Amino acid sequence: MHFASLPCCIATTGGNGMFQVRIHGRGGQGVVSGAEMLSIAAFLGGKHAQAFPSFGSERTGAPVVAFCRMDDREIRLREPIMRPDALVIQDPTLLHQVDVFSGLKKDGYILINTTRSFEELGLGDFVKDFSPGHSITVAATELALKHVGRAVPNVPLLGAFAALSGLITLDAVEAAIQQKFSGAVAQGNIEAARQAYASVKREAEQAETSHA
Repeated sequence: MHFASLPCCIATTGGNGMFQVRIHGRGGQGVVSGAEMLSIAAFLGGKHAQAFPSFGSERTGAPVVAFCRMDDREIRLREPIMRPDALVIQDPTLLHQVDVFSGLKKDGYILINTTRSFEELGLGDFVKDFSPGHSITVAATELALKHVGRAVPNVPLLGAFAALSGLITLDAVEAAIQQKFSGAVAQGNIEAARQAYASVKREAEQAETSHA
């Protein structure tokens, strides 16, 4: 397995220690650039951040994993993330092909790109063990098609992650998008991220209210 390094972003801040995100998707879905933009957003929010990919195969459609770490101090780890605090699953078909939930902490977060509920995915009982509001689905591909015209869910999922975790702000996500894209493409991605953010905020609030 080949591990490549993306540029590390370094900053200083206060915070609550290291937070590790593992992103699962398929080649062509922007998994690696999604991790990179997540690290940029964390950096812009004043954290140390690191992103790097792990390629089993680089061909389109093959399973791809990327990692992002964020911390309030310098990050020296370089190995793959085996015990993630959050999972971002860009393609729900991977649920039946890869052990995407491996090592996920019990107080962790699950974000899945799908139009279906966890119950419809057959995960209703599984997510009951997690904190209310920590497990969210969002129709990221549909948002990308609507605002950008391409079925690449990585940017809407950044907005969704910001809403779900509270670790990065929507402003930081928008700034990271503007570093990666320009013009109409940047604006379309920003709109997709904003809509995903709002959707997840609503869903998380409803989940917490129903468990109150």
